[in-house]
Amino acid sequence: MSTAPNSPTPPVQTDGVSVATPAFSPLYQQIKALLLKSLQAGEWRPGETIPSEVDLATRFRVSQGTVRKAIDELAAENLLVRRQGRGTFVATHAEQLVQYRFLKLVPDSGDVNSEGPAQRNIVDCRRTRANADVARLLALKPGDPVLHVRRLLAFSGVPTILDDIWLPGGPFKGLTAERLTDYHGPMYEMFETEFGIRMVRAAEKIRAVRPDGEQARLLAVDESTPLLSVQRIAYTYNDIPMELRHGLYRTDTHHYRNELN
Repeated sequence: MSTAPNSPTPPVQTDGVSVATPAFSPLYQQIKALLLKSLQAGEWRPGETIPSEVDLATRFRVSQGTVRKAIDELAAENLLVRRQGRGTFVATHAEQLVQYRFLKLVPDSGDVNSEGPAQRNIVDCRRTRANADVARLLALKPGDPVLHVRRLLAFSGVPTILDDIWLPGGPFKGLTAERLTDYHGPMYEMFETEFGIRMVRAAEKIRAVRPDGEQARLLAVDESTPLLSVQRIAYTYNDIPMELRHGLYRTDTHHYRNELN
């Protein structure tokens, strides 16, 4: 049974009298929140079409224009994809448009297609316990089970990116080095197709560092070589952290590019 969005917030007590206070969230934002709730619940899976604007307007008892504005925002955030004449679909990391939208390292030539796909090597993959820092960043408790993956990416045979990745143990139960090695698509595509986890946004911290001995060996550089260190936390719906990634990037033939709007 569909329920229309509630405009008022819960009542507050003023001099012993219960008074309803107005909600200041625009109606389309309330519809957007309800759509996000359905996405998080898996009502519509990545790659699937969502109901039409007319059907959603009927479901939520609002105007079609309100629904359209909510969908416009979700499409701008790469959570939904509009396809002319076909409808609106849940975005997936299999889509070329968003496949590598969290990877900002590009060759100095500017042609991202010149190198072909990255060659991946899973250096290590093991179950462990979250230390205090990992637990804090993933909203876990210290000692909770996590999966630690070390992965090396090479372009045109040159090792370029060394990633240390931590994932919560529960949602990624059954993920192994063999499964990561055998999967030939993007890692985030694997997360959503095989584990039902879609990364929808990420926050990064960037600084220049020097590698330790093991990192230098894997990246085939000297220990005095400056590298770009990128700490990324990737979130699923409703800002739930699902991945912590520490990446070391070689920048002798690549640069970090970000477009700001």
